[in-house]
Amino acid sequence: MAIQVGEKAPDFELKDNHGRAVRLSGFRGRKNVVLLFYPFAFTGVCTGELCELRDNLPQFSDRDTELLAVSNDSIHTLRVFAEQEGLEYPLLSDFWPHGNVSRAYGVFDEDKGCAVRGTFVIDKEGVVRWTVVNGLPDARDLNDYVKALDSL
Repeated sequence: MAIQVGEKAPDFELKDNHGRAVRLSGFRGRKNVVLLFYPFAFTGVCTGELCELRDNLPQFSDRDTELLAVSNDSIHTLRVFAEQEGLEYPLLSDFWPHGNVSRAYGVFDEDKGCAVRGTFVIDKEGVVRWTVVNGLPDARDLNDYVKALDSL
């Protein structure tokens, strides 16, 4: 079961597509976070979602929000994917231990071996304020994130 609204977001530290450690608690007191889990780099729906976010980054930065995208791909895969698609926000690797963070958030599909499309809007105090979880083939709506951020 996915983390629910009102719960404290589980802290984690993952490597980004450049090998840098990113810790969720590092944003506490400073920024809201949109934590977005997606199945795999280089797939159609994922590429479409992440490029839409790329094209609308000011909607997050203007709302004092950090965008963090997490998949179960390796950092090397994520580096090539980010370079190919021009993604300038952190792509975090939940590769090893495989799916540990995805499991902590309740969005890991054990049969497929990857995260489903889960999104968590986390406020500056580290509390989940909005969430949506979609199946693998179902893209999310960027406008829903923006509305959730506006309600903080």
